[in-house]
Amino acid sequence: MKRLTTVCALALALTMALTPAAHAAEWADPAQVCYPTSVTQNEDSTEIRKFYDLSPEDDPTGIPRSDFQQDGYHYTLVELLKQELPENESRQHTETVTLESKNKDMASVLALLPQQREFVTDDGLTGILTLQLDTVQVDVSGYGSSTRAVNVTRSYPNLAGQDTQYIPKTITDNGRTLTLQDINWQTDNTGSLDGYALGDRYTAVATYTGSATSSYVKGYTVTADYTGTVSRIALNKTRYVAIFEGTPLQPVEPVFDAANTAGSNFHWAYVLIPLGVITVAGGGIGIALFLKRRSELAECEDGNV
Repeated sequence: MKRLTTVCALALALTMALTPAAHAAEWADPAQVCYPTSVTQNEDSTEIRKFYDLSPEDDPTGIPRSDFQQDGYHYTLVELLKQELPENESRQHTETVTLESKNKDMASVLALLPQQREFVTDDGLTGILTLQLDTVQVDVSGYGSSTRAVNVTRSYPNLAGQDTQYIPKTITDNGRTLTLQDINWQTDNTGSLDGYALGDRYTAVATYTGSATSSYVKGYTVTADYTGTVSRIALNKTRYVAIFEGTPLQPVEPVFDAANTAGSNFHWAYVLIPLGVITVAGGGIGIALFLKRRSELAECEDGNV
């Protein structure tokens, strides 16, 4: 009987080991999760570094280590560095600023650039940086165009009559083609020649119109560097640097199989795991019955002796 109890206990233990736990994953206590003080990313997006400046009472186990996806990359933690911050950390830093200007003359540009500016770096160092005049650069940011009307008058004197056939229908002025718009006729003084009266003569004042398009600079882009020392006081903190390595996501084309579409959403684990449990339990009970039967036969044989 003792053997039977032992075997049944073993079978039950195996059954419980095979039963999937609904909440096997360990979740971090939200109150203990650490948040980065700064995040940097290299130019090709293959590495992200998250900086955590923790106080002595902070638990570094709260630093997230799980994989994540961002901007088409899958990131995996490859290293977690621990750095003891010095009491005072400082270094030289250059910050490039970019701004827009309506004018390109240096007086207007310098009015937009203060001599000194306060900056905070990505990893939390602060300092007063000074403008480097030799780095100031002004570039055209874009062009626009405008169209205006053009009017030109031409006079055609000493015409025998008010006949428009003598008047050009188009003219060229400064490379632009203008079209006849209006004619103002004026009568000239005829007078006489050797006692014979001359016929009336006319002057045509023709107005031509057209358009002229010109381009202009819409604005300028100003860039300049500020350089100086940035620093910070550590305040008894320990820095942890979580380095994540990124790999591009490779989209997989789905393969459509009409025959297996209905079964593709079926989870075989729902069937296989209970079957495994039943099999193990049945095996354990079978072993128990076998051992019990063998014990009974042995007792019978002892009684017959």
